[in-house]
Amino acid sequence: MGFQDAPTGSGGGGNLSLASVGFAGAGVGVGVGAKGAASSGGGYKELLVMALPKDDGLDAAKVIGAGLPDVGEAVRAFFRSREIREFASGALAGAMSKAVLAPLETIRTRMVVGVGSRHIAGSFVEIMEHNGWRGLWVGNTINMIRIIPTQAIELGTFEYVKRGMKSAQEKWKEDGCPKIQLGNMKIDIPLHLLSPVAIAGAAAGIAGTLMCHPLEVIKDRLTVDRVTYPSISIAFSKIYRTEGIRGLYSGLFPTLIGMLPYSTCYYFMYDTIKTSYCRLHKKKSLSRPELLIIGALTGLTASTISFPLEVARKRLMVGALQGKCPPNMVAALSEVIQEEGLLGIYRGWGASCLKVMPNSGITWMFYEAWKDILLAEKDKHLD
Repeated sequence: MGFQDAPTGSGGGGNLSLASVGFAGAGVGVGVGAKGAASSGGGYKELLVMALPKDDGLDAAKVIGAGLPDVGEAVRAFFRSREIREFASGALAGAMSKAVLAPLETIRTRMVVGVGSRHIAGSFVEIMEHNGWRGLWVGNTINMIRIIPTQAIELGTFEYVKRGMKSAQEKWKEDGCPKIQLGNMKIDIPLHLLSPVAIAGAAAGIAGTLMCHPLEVIKDRLTVDRVTYPSISIAFSKIYRTEGIRGLYSGLFPTLIGMLPYSTCYYFMYDTIKTSYCRLHKKKSLSRPELLIIGALTGLTASTISFPLEVARKRLMVGALQGKCPPNMVAALSEVIQEEGLLGIYRGWGASCLKVMPNSGITWMFYEAWKDILLAEKDKHLD
């Protein structure tokens, strides 16, 4: 809103000036100008004209302009930001990969938690006999609801933290590392030695898990016991009514423990392999098949390293359904080893690799493709 002096008309010489009161355009600030001049920014839309007293001792009249925030421009700027476009790229990539690979996810979950056959072909036949083709996509709706925010949060967090860590490390190199004062001693904290990619990968896994763990719990219940939990809404209602919020976050601690090594390794391996491959072949960008293969190898490596923790996590999450829920992750792993030997902690590994490798490859391929579409050229060169 602004106040601006205007001529008083014929018979000037009075002590009144006319002031227009109105809303200013975007970018209008507050200022003082000469008589009849507009304040910084765009013009005003006059809503009211009123007489204001003037000081005869002043040659110039006060001009005050105060711009209201342009909400529309703020919203457009928000959606044009790099972070939002990276979040959108992750969401789209996750949705597209899950739609293609839902059957392998269903078979893998059944094998990991010990439901039905221990073999991929046997699980496939059992699903077809009891539920038909639709059975292969059991829980896919919750999968889609889960994967869209999960992938958006994980990939967006990864990119954001990685850039932030790299920027911080450059500053630490110039200004010195943070220090801890212990009496008369100053100890340097060598944060510049940390890998920005590894830190970003761990942050991505933690953020995605904390936000979306309840959806993972519901998805597993739908997959394992379709009779008790026939739909997403019923599953949510029953879990919340019988177990409370703790039920929706059952297995969170082992999930975080299992997620940290997997997520750190997963993102670190992808970034390292991709960067090394580009340097080796002197490429600035990779083709879609190359991204598919690198993503698949990344998923295979990360899954193999962290698979025993995944087995323990799944046991804890669905143990209540079978009436034998282990008290903690160590107990769950011990139980598996006692029942099935050391090979038991890798039970379902083959099915997991069949799911993880194409899922990882397809996700990274779609993610890089959507980034190419959504990100501006100036942002692409900052990776």
